[in-house]
Amino acid sequence: MDWDHLRIFLAVARAGQMLAAARQLGLDHATVGRRLGALEAGLGSKLIERRTTGSALTPAGERLLAHAERIETEMLQAQAALGNVDLALAGTVRIGAPDGFGTYFLAPRLGRLADEHPGLSLQLAPLPRSFSLPKREVDIAVTLQRPSEGRLVARKLTDYSLGVYATRDYLDRTGPIVHLTALTGRLLVTYVPDLVYSPALDYFEAFREIEARRLECASVVGQMEAVRAGAGVGILHDYAARAHPELVRLLPELSFRRSYWLVTHADIHELRRIREVEDFIAGAVREARGSFVLAPPVPAEAG
Repeated sequence: MDWDHLRIFLAVARAGQMLAAARQLGLDHATVGRRLGALEAGLGSKLIERRTTGSALTPAGERLLAHAERIETEMLQAQAALGNVDLALAGTVRIGAPDGFGTYFLAPRLGRLADEHPGLSLQLAPLPRSFSLPKREVDIAVTLQRPSEGRLVARKLTDYSLGVYATRDYLDRTGPIVHLTALTGRLLVTYVPDLVYSPALDYFEAFREIEARRLECASVVGQMEAVRAGAGVGILHDYAARAHPELVRLLPELSFRRSYWLVTHADIHELRRIREVEDFIAGAVREARGSFVLAPPVPAEAG
């Protein structure tokens, strides 16, 4: 069995679309179809059902998937054990991260890593969703909670804080906000409840009793831009908001604290390119440690 054909089968099975798999592999659609056809011919079984909405595994494809993933795991472990295959620090590493962390923290810094290792191809997916490491959707994931299941290796990156923000222009236009009830009738910029992928993203419990209008944005970036445009009041990451002097932090008693975790699958954790990218991310977070959590205000002394 040709491993190259099997690798293409795995990509199609995981992507659910031949075109998406082709893009991920850096191949054209016809090459992916031809090699997948060669694999099916060699095995004498149809593995993929082509549909207008994508691709689906046949029962034979489902059976092969389990074997193919075991073979992939063995090859990755052999690569890590031999070491010399990975010495050039070449290849692709895909990083999945929450859109706030990925856009406002990682994206401006990854160019430095790319310059240090020209043979390394970095892919950043800063999206408001969770990623599957066992399915190899990404090689490294930044998560909001420590995973409790699966063969995953996790380390804590940092705590971070969020607060309530609006622009100076918005406050000049609508009046000051010095207590929670002043939010009544205002426009709150929030997430889309149906699209929240982690309980850690539910920040608005404190506002449940406030009768306010809502502008719901699925992404952190969308919420940030809406608040910066003066649309209303929102809960923003302190480390991202501090870069925008037009934003004013309100209601200092309302602060939210969450955590970021760096996670990889145990099968690829020891690959040098994975370790290098992990160490770079962890080091960048250490360098910026003071910016992630906004210190609470110091109470005024009595008298």
